Amino acid sequence: MTGRGPLLIGVLSVQGSFAEHVESITRLGARAREVRLPQHLEGLDGIVLPGGESTTLLKLIDAFDLRKPLQDVIAEGMPALGTCAGVIILAQRVSSHNMQTLGILDITVARNAFGRQSESFEEDLAFEGFDGPQFRGVFIRAPKIEACGNGVHVLSRLQDGTVAACRQLDVLATSFHPEFVEDLRVHQYFLAIASDRRNISNTCT
Repeated sequence: MTGRGPLLIGVLSVQGSFAEHVESITRLGARAREVRLPQHLEGLDGIVLPGGESTTLLKLIDAFDLRKPLQDVIAEGMPALGTCAGVIILAQRVSSHNMQTLGILDITVARNAFGRQSESFEEDLAFEGFDGPQFRGVFIRAPKIEACGNGVHVLSRLQDGTVAACRQLDVLATSFHPEFVEDLRVHQYFLAIASDRRNISNTCT
């Protein structure tokens, strides 16, 4: 990982809302790199898995030989942020469909559990550690986080108690789309995770 200068965050850019994540990251003063090939993972301080169509994203991850490189760098400690479909890609278990995910995050998810595109919704969310107003969560064909393992910390819930955001070590997941609002606090939170990880790595080298 890079040790000096602004953080360098990769954004999986094979499909989905990657451009919006790139914009959010650069607005916060970090550098963003679009990731389409394994070599694009080199030197990153973190990786974002964006919203999109989860089955298509997984097919393209395999088509570009990204599956094992992604699994390896995250297993080695690279911070990861998964949003909407990105949560499905990270999850260990998908209850609603037979999908070969990356199997990283100890959660169970159901794909498109809130309904079709026409049933998309927004809700104000209390998010642990955020000052100021609640965060406006945008849920578009969102997955439902049905269960979290013992090592997963819940950061936000919908009013009905459904998990909306969680964290396991340096892996952050939101079932909503933080890249579709002006509020940058979710990305800021992720950059803080990446910065802490880089500092630890520098101390150990």
